[in-house]
Amino acid sequence: MNQIRKRLGDLLVDAGLITEEQLQLALKEKSDGQRLGDVLLQRGYITEQQLIEVLEFQLGIPHVSLYRYPFDVKLFSIVPKEMAKRNLIIPLKKEGEKLFVAMADPMDFYTIDDLRLSTGFHIETAIATKDDILRAINKYYDMDEGFEELFGTSTSTEKVEENTIVDQDSPIVRLVNQVLANAATIKASDVHIDPHETKVVIRYRVDGVLRTERTLPKHMQSVLIARIKIMANLDITEHRIPQDGRIKMNLDFHPIDLRVSTLPTVFGEKIVMRLLDLGSALNDLNKLGFNKVNLHRFTEMIEKPTGIVLLTGPTGSGKSSTLYAALNRLNSEEVNIITVEDPVEYQLEGINQIHVNANVGMTFATGLRAILRQDPNIIMVGEIRDKETAEVAIRASLTGHLVLSTLHTNDSLGSITRLMDMGVEPFLVASSVTGIVAQRLVRRVCRDCEQEQEPTKREVEIFARRGMKIERIVRGRGCSSCNMTGYKGRIAIHEVLVIDDEIRRVIMNGESFSKLREIAIRNKTIFLIDDGLLKVKQGITTTEEVLRVAIPD
Repeated sequence: MNQIRKRLGDLLVDAGLITEEQLQLALKEKSDGQRLGDVLLQRGYITEQQLIEVLEFQLGIPHVSLYRYPFDVKLFSIVPKEMAKRNLIIPLKKEGEKLFVAMADPMDFYTIDDLRLSTGFHIETAIATKDDILRAINKYYDMDEGFEELFGTSTSTEKVEENTIVDQDSPIVRLVNQVLANAATIKASDVHIDPHETKVVIRYRVDGVLRTERTLPKHMQSVLIARIKIMANLDITEHRIPQDGRIKMNLDFHPIDLRVSTLPTVFGEKIVMRLLDLGSALNDLNKLGFNKVNLHRFTEMIEKPTGIVLLTGPTGSGKSSTLYAALNRLNSEEVNIITVEDPVEYQLEGINQIHVNANVGMTFATGLRAILRQDPNIIMVGEIRDKETAEVAIRASLTGHLVLSTLHTNDSLGSITRLMDMGVEPFLVASSVTGIVAQRLVRRVCRDCEQEQEPTKREVEIFARRGMKIERIVRGRGCSSCNMTGYKGRIAIHEVLVIDDEIRRVIMNGESFSKLREIAIRNKTIFLIDDGLLKVKQGITTTEEVLRVAIPD
């Protein structure tokens, strides 16, 4: 078996997919029983598609794409769903005595033997990616099986609702679980349940873009919403005011944390569920997409003992993830870190987190005042929304604390004027703020279908205006692993503004905004658009994506 592992590494090096150095690192990190391919995937050196192509060559087993594959639904009764999920297999077709199955690990002879004994067929294997198999299992098993009573008849009577909402085997419970399992498999960040006049639409936000997943008949709306409200411990009799709740559940042995928000609309309640992936939250600062200069500047800012570091950007631009990564970096037993958030998204080990609750008078400002009596070293304020919070945060930073917070503005320089607009004195802003980071998320080009292209004339102009040359641009053609979008995953682009003495003087003298910009340019600040275009040059994203989130001057 070792020989096979060794050969796989060599094949990947020969194919130019990884370097010898990366291979040695992965071999060193690999624990007993863990496959080399899995380590390389975890570290992001290769994609699953690339691994499969090399395995196909190495083992002589064909690989199959399950995107729009014409499955024979009758075969699903031969391989039970539990077995399919546990062993990552799915039946494709049968020819005479042969049953063809797609497997994530075609070297798993125990599973092949199990299948042979339980089905009585001779098993022929093909390789497919783990994501592909999970997506197919969630989509085709249980597709509409047992949902006939839901789709067919009106289920509005209270009595039916009472029993069906809580019984684990009832169709509505299975439907909700299936919707959430699908969302988790395709790594959606939000699930939207939108009531329309004649139907209910379920949409997923994947990589920042919404797409419709399925449409349900209108009469299912009340049961569906009641089920989700019960899971989130919300009041199912209240339909007139917005409600917030949380769901913690296990899907396929994987813990999922959902933040649920309801909103009364003309056609009934709209529900949005934000999926919090607990694994990706504790990101390493080095994995957030900072370029070297920006990473160095940001690390210097957060390692200062006092001052305010602000993160700015619209909702859903990954500000919380960056803040948590910074806290993770600073977290040690020598410091007391306290956060006040609305709501607490991720629970961090060794950090005291406070949940804002305006109903009982626990606002950001009162939480902050209480924190200051708790002998903190580092304070994180979820968001500065008003003058009161801003002033308490500034006082905290002036009395020897490091304060991290977020602000909703378009760019880093705009944050300075925003604080003054809130009514904070310019001298307080100048003396307390040590740095501001503006952040946006752009979609990554899918590594499985990327291809180099000539830049268009317009693109060459855009780059030239920022003083850069561009010869090649990478775009995705669209393939099964990125759902034909050409993009898979997201990466952050940043603008890191260091507040130095010159900027402080300009703020105190109340000089114009353009003066601040001049100094920022002189200090070689990398603006959002520049950082984005640098990432286009590296082949990570496309010009369209950068221009979608950053405005060229």
